[in-house]
Amino acid sequence: MTITTLLVANRGEIACRIFRTCRDLGITTVAVYSDVDADALHVREADLAVRLPGAAPADTYLRGDLVVAAALAAGADAVHPGYGFLSENAAFAAAVQDAGLAWVGPPVKAIELMASKTRAKELMAGAGVPLLAPVDPATAGPGDLPLLLKAASGGGGRGMRIVRELDSLPGELLAAAAEAASAFGDGEVFAEPYVERGRHVEVQVMADAHGTVWALGTRDCSLQRRHQKVVEEAPAPGLDDALRDRLHEAAVAAARAVGYRGAGTVEFLVSAEGRPYFLEMNTRLQVEHPVTEAVFGLDLVALQLRVAEGEPLPAPAPPQPSGHAVEARLYAEDPARDWQPQAGALLTLEVPEGPGLRLDTGYTGGDTIGVHYDPMIAKVIAHAPTRTEAVRLLARALARARIHGPVTNRDLLVRSLRHPDFAAARLDTGFYDRHLAELTGPGAGDPATAALAAALAEAVRPAQAGAPAPTRFGAWRNVPSQPQRKRYRSEPDGAEHEVAYRTPRTGIPEPYEAPGVRVLAAAPDRVTLEVDGVTRHFAVTVNADRVHVDAPDASYTFTALPRFTDPATHTAPGSLLAPMPGTVVRLAEGLAAGAAVEAGQPLIWLEAMKMEHRILAPASGTLTALHAAPGHQVEVGALLAVVQEDPAATPVPVPVPEETA
Repeated sequence: MTITTLLVANRGEIACRIFRTCRDLGITTVAVYSDVDADALHVREADLAVRLPGAAPADTYLRGDLVVAAALAAGADAVHPGYGFLSENAAFAAAVQDAGLAWVGPPVKAIELMASKTRAKELMAGAGVPLLAPVDPATAGPGDLPLLLKAASGGGGRGMRIVRELDSLPGELLAAAAEAASAFGDGEVFAEPYVERGRHVEVQVMADAHGTVWALGTRDCSLQRRHQKVVEEAPAPGLDDALRDRLHEAAVAAARAVGYRGAGTVEFLVSAEGRPYFLEMNTRLQVEHPVTEAVFGLDLVALQLRVAEGEPLPAPAPPQPSGHAVEARLYAEDPARDWQPQAGALLTLEVPEGPGLRLDTGYTGGDTIGVHYDPMIAKVIAHAPTRTEAVRLLARALARARIHGPVTNRDLLVRSLRHPDFAAARLDTGFYDRHLAELTGPGAGDPATAALAAALAEAVRPAQAGAPAPTRFGAWRNVPSQPQRKRYRSEPDGAEHEVAYRTPRTGIPEPYEAPGVRVLAAAPDRVTLEVDGVTRHFAVTVNADRVHVDAPDASYTFTALPRFTDPATHTAPGSLLAPMPGTVVRLAEGLAAGAAVEAGQPLIWLEAMKMEHRILAPASGTLTALHAAPGHQVEVGALLAVVQEDPAATPVPVPVPEETA
């Protein structure tokens, strides 16, 4: 068959990515969208779009019946699932084909066999693929620790927990099961040994219906937070030829064992000693597929469509790889505050363009990052002849990007790429556990000078915007103006900076009490300073109450003081504020005003961007107020509850049932 109209059963970046290939191939595109995505980029870029009423994933993108109906209504003849949502749902794949539509993915049977990680491991053992021995949580002992709990269905870090103490195992099992059930509709969880300082290495496979299976090299995805990948690269560095060959052979064996077709990824954990263990097979396209495309010079989506049309792969063997590629995932999150997801208006998103650089995104400046979906804004990919060149190119592109709006992990990405351990390819999944504090601490930039640039830009803004110049009277004309002082709070660290300047008769503001700093040019959107003999340029952008300053060394966001203060300073001691916008999903059992609580006790669970976050009691005492209830939508800084500390009391803790622990 020939695909003429394709519906992408997904949203955001991956939908836009697939549409790009469809445009190149002359295929009409169809988007689906929830109510909160009505103005999203993937909807704007599609030829046709069909609404899925509602906002939550369970009511929209996870409703296979609505997606199939949308495809039929739009006249599509094929469906591409993207990744996440229903991409590895065998029932959805079957429903698509039962409706007479082509499924751009693997056979239903292959999805079924690999959908459960427990069953997949049994199958891989029969195919001779190396495995970690499973552990029965009911009989686990001290010698089995640490354990890794994993959801049997789905991925992306949902339903995963590391257990280092046996006493916490029952509660973590229930919490993992609850999160897995919420994310994938399947609460099955299994346990296996947790390999300390292991590397996450995977092999991209592509197979057709004519017996050809390609192993398209390796990728290293070891830099992860909360078991979700942050930086990926191809090929995986530091693997000897024997290990690389073994991984390729195991991946091909896994694909053949299930009669695979299309694009898939076989994931392995490689121990510090170089022993590989099968983790899972993702029966879909991966987020990190662009690094493989760059190295092999292929369009994997085009190959997926070709295979779905029944055509063979273009050759018995894949092309030869060339160079090295690195991808960084730009998230709306605050790494310094337990990776809290962020939301709000993305005012500016500008990433440098150039040879070897690629941007995959589902957003443009002016879009809004909501609370219902994953907080990934974009992927930035760099390809160069060597790893060193690719890493350097990517770090510079991220450092020079202009990203205004919610807090992002951009600075963390730049520092990660420039970290000595990453540069030396000393990679493992514990990278951020060891280095997060230094990667999120104060940087080498100069926020005080950036704040000065913000003040100077503001000083010239009225006159250059057409407002009348300040009036000068009599003899005061020859007297330099008194210094003006401005105070700013930088985000997200909350540090305060006071700068002073004065405006002489020339009209060009001058720094005051800033030795070694000289103004070369000042405009409302750009300030050039000479700092200790070095010329530096600062781009200044004002958005409502915030000032964004993009400097050569870093980017800064400031809020002018004292008009805008931290809401926490206006709340009573013991107030529990929402650390992010989200939905209250549950409360501790029996939680009500007047209840006694213990310090560190989980009281309220928030769900934001598909992850659960616990709000803990700040001290032992009495809950004097409760403003949260299941189902409430809350904004960042919203008052959820108040705990009055009572050090002399011996509180009776609010019971926390295991099923919500």
